[in-house]
Amino acid sequence: QVQLVESGGGSVQSGGSLRLSCAVSGYTDSKYCMAWFRQSPGKEREGVAHITTYGITTYVESVKGRFTISQDKAKNTLDLQMNSLKPEDTAMYYCAAEKRSYRSAGWCPTDPADYHYWGQGTQVTVSS
Repeated sequence: QVQLVESGGGSVQSGGSLRLSCAVSGYTDSKYCMAWFRQSPGKEREGVAHITTYGITTYVESVKGRFTISQDKAKNTLDLQMNSLKPEDTAMYYCAAEKRSYRSAGWCPTDPADYHYWGQGTQVTVSS
């Protein structure tokens, strides 16, 4: 049973930083995508950052240069370092995972419907 548990959310002023962490357990597939999504009230869930089995990362345009996704395979964690936070970054942030085949392991889908495993979310609030 795959379990994803996020931590590290909170409240911060504009320009501040937060680091989110996702503890991953029960995941035995060798090829996968790991991702961070976010959702604010009244809006669709949005892919923020993705990382493949091979460490290839992608970001939504609005966070490029400010956010960094990384994984620690020894600790089975997925992190999201968020710098220069803006009020528009306020949202519930979710960790997600999806098994990939050998042929598709080099890229990650951006549609949340393509991910089967989700954490419960952690709230990030950025005040101006």
